[in-house]
Amino acid sequence: MKCGLEIHVQLETESKLFCDCPTNYQEVSANENICPVCLNQPGAKPYPPNEKAIEGAIKIALMLDCKINPETTYFLRKHYDYPDLPSGYQRTSVPIGYNGELNNVRIREVHLEEDPGQYKPDLGVVDFNRSGIPLIEIVTEPDIKSPEEARNFLKELIRVLEYSKCARGEGTMRADVNISLEGGKRVEIKNINSIKGAYKALKFEMIRQKNLLKRGVEVKQETRAFLESQMITVPMRLKEEAEDYRYIPDPDLPPMKFQEKLLKKIKETIPEPPHIKVKRFMREYNLEEEHARVLTSEIELADAFEEVAKEIDPEFAALWMRDEVKRVLYYNKMSFKESKITAQNLIELLKMIKNKEITVKAGQRIIEKMPHTRKNPRKIAEELGLIGIIDESDIIKAVEKAIKENPQAVKDYHDGKEAAINFLVGQVMRLTQGKADPTKTLQLIKERI
Repeated sequence: MKCGLEIHVQLETESKLFCDCPTNYQEVSANENICPVCLNQPGAKPYPPNEKAIEGAIKIALMLDCKINPETTYFLRKHYDYPDLPSGYQRTSVPIGYNGELNNVRIREVHLEEDPGQYKPDLGVVDFNRSGIPLIEIVTEPDIKSPEEARNFLKELIRVLEYSKCARGEGTMRADVNISLEGGKRVEIKNINSIKGAYKALKFEMIRQKNLLKRGVEVKQETRAFLESQMITVPMRLKEEAEDYRYIPDPDLPPMKFQEKLLKKIKETIPEPPHIKVKRFMREYNLEEEHARVLTSEIELADAFEEVAKEIDPEFAALWMRDEVKRVLYYNKMSFKESKITAQNLIELLKMIKNKEITVKAGQRIIEKMPHTRKNPRKIAEELGLIGIIDESDIIKAVEKAIKENPQAVKDYHDGKEAAINFLVGQVMRLTQGKADPTKTLQLIKERI
């Protein structure tokens, strides 16, 4: 299998690429964010390209290790007829960046283009609010050898885009997938709107083409649509070549040349890309790759970890942030950025655990409260009565009480149900308000039953 991707993601700008219309198309009613330029009315000329969009495209290209085009950059008209394209052509730039690399997949080019409108064929309705929003298109070489590789690449790419703070992430992603098997022709699949969709489309198409080749049937060079509801691909049309779009330079837009001064300014503001950060975390903090990937899943979490690691043992900090912080964020369906957890509060909490002011169990209860409050961990611990670790004699009393009150759990354990002992540990934790040491509690229960 050989697979190449064309990924389109909206850039994070307040106005469109060639006019001042706002880009918050999901928050307004249909055809509200429009003007004569969006609709290509007679006599309406595009404004010079949105500067923030151009800088965002350069920034992302640099983060993907691309070379920036030193020649004159200009926009082309890509002609095709579709109801969501009022001008009959889409403005798309020549490559801004080229020869990049991510996850051992070569990036052929990065360029800018305008988003078309949204056409609903079942209703015969077009909404032009989206028309003209800046898109970045990232085109890879056909270096991907399996659906799993494609999925991993897209996950890493979305992380790079999120780190850049210039793009809107997976929610606005639209991907075209080119796939061929040895002995067959290249097929392009359109209408893919998610990483899961790309994986499923490739799995289906790979099996479809393999079965055709086995039966001696030719795989046609064509464009197919991915129907996400059914997880299948269906024919759309025979594949177009570049000549079919009749590209010409757009005479209404000025050519551009990126000055070294601008490139230097952008390079100074680029965050460390996540794939580079993972390698540094492994080297600098002696972390396993999987742990480093979790900690770099969002830039705010990675920055917080580095703050915490200045005062807390990095392995201990990584363990808590990877397991407990991510657990409560996942449960609350929020990102680290959206939560009220701060690096300073994590440092205070982990010091309390290290100094045996609270138990591990108490630490877990405290961290569950932290996403929703700015109170420091000590204040939360005091309010919940979690300060202090009780001594062994008090744990023994609680253990004996838990055993006496729960004879069925003891019987279940003797009958081979290992999980019953966890119930008894939980009872001891309840009786001691989470102040008993879980390891010691487990040991004492086992000795007595």
